[in-house]
Amino acid sequence: MDATRTGGDVLFILMGAVLVLAMHCGFAFLEVGTVRKKNQVNALVKILTDFAVSTLAYFFIGYGIAYGVDFLVSATVLVGQTSVPGHSFAPHGYDLVKFFFLATFAAAVPAIVSGGIAERARFIPQLIATSVLVGLAYPLYEAFAWGERFGLQAWFEASLGYKFHDFAGSVVVHAVGGWIGLGAVLMLGNRIGRYRRDGSLVAMPPSNIPFLALGAWILSVGWFGFNVMSAQTLDAVSGLVALNSLMAMVGGILAALIVSRGDPGYVHNGALAGLVAICAGSDVMHPIGALITGGIAGALFVWAFDRCQYNWRIDDVLGVWPLHGLCGMTGGLLCGVFGQTALGGLGGVGLVPQLVGTAAGVGYAFAVGLLVYGGLKLTMGIRLDAEKERRGADLAIHRITAYPEDDASKS
Repeated sequence: MDATRTGGDVLFILMGAVLVLAMHCGFAFLEVGTVRKKNQVNALVKILTDFAVSTLAYFFIGYGIAYGVDFLVSATVLVGQTSVPGHSFAPHGYDLVKFFFLATFAAAVPAIVSGGIAERARFIPQLIATSVLVGLAYPLYEAFAWGERFGLQAWFEASLGYKFHDFAGSVVVHAVGGWIGLGAVLMLGNRIGRYRRDGSLVAMPPSNIPFLALGAWILSVGWFGFNVMSAQTLDAVSGLVALNSLMAMVGGILAALIVSRGDPGYVHNGALAGLVAICAGSDVMHPIGALITGGIAGALFVWAFDRCQYNWRIDDVLGVWPLHGLCGMTGGLLCGVFGQTALGGLGGVGLVPQLVGTAAGVGYAFAVGLLVYGGLKLTMGIRLDAEKERRGADLAIHRITAYPEDDASKS
């Protein structure tokens, strides 16, 4: 029975890893559909190579920082057949698929950043940034929140009454990625021609709404692996997480539909806003609380993205700071509200530890974004030159466009 249970857990978390891996396809097509045609190839290549670099950085460095585990032992130890001092792994390679699952989470951070810096970022400096973010910066916060290292969660429980709770990463993944993204966008600057001399916005509409919608749909479906499989074992899985994720998603869709007056880009991103916000408290909220959380996030995204574009002149191409940064932060806070028993939740959470833990994550991530991208800007540069940016990243970096037949017919 133990062998069967462990094998079932391996399959369970492997399915979750595959679903979250598929979400990276969603990140790619969301970006492809949003950027201009001359930058679509770059979006696809960037997401894929960021994932590859993230996996290596997390395998060799990041996972050890977060959980104190390394894989530099024989395969017999890795699958639990033998053990050596300081290295103990579960049977059937459970710890290996757990790494796979959590690596897909870690790789979401540069995938999030990618959308904000699209259309004008240099390729190699971004891969270097990815290595630093996934190998060092992200795992340090993950070690506090999920690895329970450094004694900080114990201090939260002793001093604030509860541990900081983030079941599936509203703060750990999304707020951290979004606030790093804001720092990157500020260091990079706005796209050429995005604003006129008087400060007014120049429209750069999405190049392909069907691709944008496809990306949102893939992300939404994969998100149920992101959230539900965060239980990590079969005996811990909860249908409450699935229903709460669904309710938050539809709340985000409907709120974005109303606030944006039917704008298709906002509606599809509204689903993602709700899902971002529900990650933290999906295991403790009542479904009505999840619906409200998603609705708040959907409306917040539309409002904040508009302010970024029109008022604050922050050229965040996919709106990663409003979507992931602000909605992730909001989800971390609302977990401490709607997760309480007085509002129909399961309890075990408090507003004060959620406030402190979320604020720490936001402040840390924003500082990391400024430091990493600011350092790269000073040392090697992070932005395409003006001529390459006008030509588009596809030709400037990859020497081919998404539509070479059209290019040939024009020549």
